Amino acid sequence: MSQGTDQVFVHPTADVEEGARIGDGTKVWHLAHVRSTAQIGGGCVIGRNVYVDSNVVIGDLCKVQNNVSVYQGVTLEDEVFVGPCAVFTNDFRPRAQNPDWQITPTLVRRGASIGANATLVCGIEVGSYAMIAAGSVVTRDVAPYQLVAGNPARPKGWVNEKGEVVSRDPENPPARG
Repeated sequence: MSQGTDQVFVHPTADVEEGARIGDGTKVWHLAHVRSTAQIGGGCVIGRNVYVDSNVVIGDLCKVQNNVSVYQGVTLEDEVFVGPCAVFTNDFRPRAQNPDWQITPTLVRRGASIGANATLVCGIEVGSYAMIAAGSVVTRDVAPYQLVAGNPARPKGWVNEKGEVVSRDPENPPARG
């Protein structure tokens, strides 16, 4: 684990493998597991029982709540919120034995929020400051500032950078300025 001048807190029950890069001011809580090639930025909170897989990149000031597994192929940019028990996938055709297995990446852009128990099917991009409602199953890209909900997740409106709903018109984003 590499760290800078500000204290990195790792709970005694967490497993941070040698080589993992964790930024200044990040807290890794109970029973979390961070793999050796993972990168976590500064000022993050990694909750209880979170798994951060090999080669995962988590930006600065992210919050990953309890019981989330962030699998290889997932990138979280800065200021991303991931609610408890959210699920990321990285394989379109999972099998216990598949010698041709390939990771399908998922990108979550700056400031996006993923609600509790949401599932993100791999191969998508979640736009900046988008909001995914709790329990949603996201199978397609989500536009910046877009609010989606349901199974499968469908557009329900638009939010601002604070997460406040600014429009319930799912088709027409409000002007920004």
